[in-house]
Amino acid sequence: MDQTYIHLLITHLPIFGSILGGLVLLHGIWTKSNQTTIAAYNVFIISAIGAGIAYLTGEAAEETVKNIQGVAKNRIDAHEDFAMIALVSLIVLGIASLIGIFLTVKKSPLTRIVSIVILLIALVSFGLVSRTGYLGGKIRHTELDNSTTNTTLPANGGKEQD
Repeated sequence: MDQTYIHLLITHLPIFGSILGGLVLLHGIWTKSNQTTIAAYNVFIISAIGAGIAYLTGEAAEETVKNIQGVAKNRIDAHEDFAMIALVSLIVLGIASLIGIFLTVKKSPLTRIVSIVILLIALVSFGLVSRTGYLGGKIRHTELDNSTTNTTLPANGGKEQD
């Protein structure tokens, strides 16, 4: 298993972790369940670690694909630039989640306010990491680029004439 494989595998963790953790946190806030809230924070921390791993293995993935015909350097650069923004957002989410765990365990009066702030950070992080994933997908998945797809069928509906 090389770094490119790890990159492709781990990149989905921050995407799904940020939205799944957000849903779990929303449930924890709604039900006033500290255990559920802490579970959501743990998902966010794991997602932040996954984002770090994805970022660190990104350079190896770039080296693997940059000389493949049809791979545009500008798409790699756009993905890489946006990945840094998403990484920072997920690191903030992970650190905020550590603070949230601490405040929840200590039964701080700030627990609810902090959990709502963390939920907002999670939603922003989800948007950023999803966009990063989309840009990464455009590197090799040409079907994501509307300008390269041809959905027009011939007048006969694509059937051959006899």
